[in-house]
Amino acid sequence: MTRYRFVTPHRTGKWYADLKTAQRHACEIGAGFLDEMTGRFVAYVETMLEVAADGQEQAEAA
Repeated sequence: MTRYRFVTPHRTGKWYADLKTAQRHACEIGAGFLDEMTGRFVAYVETMLEVAADGQEQAEAA
């Protein structure tokens, strides 16, 4: 099972089962916002996307 969350230098988001849900909740921690007009996610500077698969965590630049 793959899980997703966004991390900023000062806050860490909750783990979500899918990327779209993590993107929708990213504004709660100041990681970025989901543009409802285009459906594109805009990450703020220094925001990281963490992906955990089968108990292993990997960090990726958002």
